[in-house]
Amino acid sequence: MFTGLVEMTGTLVGLQQNCLTVRPAQRFTDPVRGESVAVNGCCLTLERELTGNVLEFFTLAETQKRTNLGQLKPGAKLNLERALRVGDRMGGHIVSGHIDAFAEVINLRKLPDGDYELRVVLPQNLAPEIVEKGSIAIDGVSLTVTEVGKDDFAVRLIPVTRSDTALIERKPGMLVNLESDIVGKYIRRQLDLRSGVAPSGQSEITFDTLREAGFL
Repeated sequence: MFTGLVEMTGTLVGLQQNCLTVRPAQRFTDPVRGESVAVNGCCLTLERELTGNVLEFFTLAETQKRTNLGQLKPGAKLNLERALRVGDRMGGHIVSGHIDAFAEVINLRKLPDGDYELRVVLPQNLAPEIVEKGSIAIDGVSLTVTEVGKDDFAVRLIPVTRSDTALIERKPGMLVNLESDIVGKYIRRQLDLRSGVAPSGQSEITFDTLREAGFL
């Protein structure tokens, strides 16, 4: 489990078949073979530490297909977070490291009020789970949704997010990994089961159904 509070960035060294190698910006303290690390929000298992401060991870073909990891080129900047330890502060929100979808960046711009806004295409299968003021992890970064449209959504990046994560380098057309809030997933699942509708990419959930079920 992770919090979406990125510990450091890293640079993709290479991706050959099922082997992904990353050079963290700072050396990991006591890396352990088999530990979980979120790489761009995707939970991967550390295989070993190579010479030159390079970490090696095994990536399934399924992982490469369903995340942006299979699309990246050497030199790409990645977000890294080691798994949450018992007793750690629970900042951010609960992040499982299981990517729901990836989507294109529409733009990253500075607004007239000085805030930086990141706008991303909204995958329709995730639309019921992404709500204004709700939590979402984008490339492993815990963020608050500020706006949801029919086909896109937006978040804003505070200074520490811009300086300490790789999101500031995301450009229009680039793909980012998305993980919606786990609480929303369970609410959606329970409502689907109550209504007798088999879960699918589309949902009949509305604010009225949430209200009737006692969630609002």
